[in-house]
Amino acid sequence: MSTPASGRNTQPKNVLGEPLKPCCANPNEGPVTGFYRDGFCRTGASDVGIHTVCAQMTPEFLEFSRERGNDLSTPVPEYEFPGLVAGDRWCLCAARWKEAYDAGMAPPVVLAACHISSLEFATLEELREHAVE
Repeated sequence: MSTPASGRNTQPKNVLGEPLKPCCANPNEGPVTGFYRDGFCRTGASDVGIHTVCAQMTPEFLEFSRERGNDLSTPVPEYEFPGLVAGDRWCLCAARWKEAYDAGMAPPVVLAACHISSLEFATLEELREHAVE
């Protein structure tokens, strides 16, 4: 995709320097993720949480996040949030993923679906340690 004014390629990149892939293989299966709820872990000026890490939920991580005040398991209908279960893929805040990594609780990640901005919080090597696919 390109911008009309500049004609430059504005397709978001992943942590591998390639075009960003969707976080979920099929957005019709499970909750639609991403700050913009389009299935991509892309970010922008309004995304103060920087939801750029495509993570596959585990029971351990869901508990870790809940204990830190971000309950991802409980549905919140007013925000059209169904709640997550182990196996769901979700665009996590990059800082939360790094916090979980530092605590030994990081969930697996899909590198091709992690926005390049994630590298401002975690190294590619740290992300690779938890890569799936």
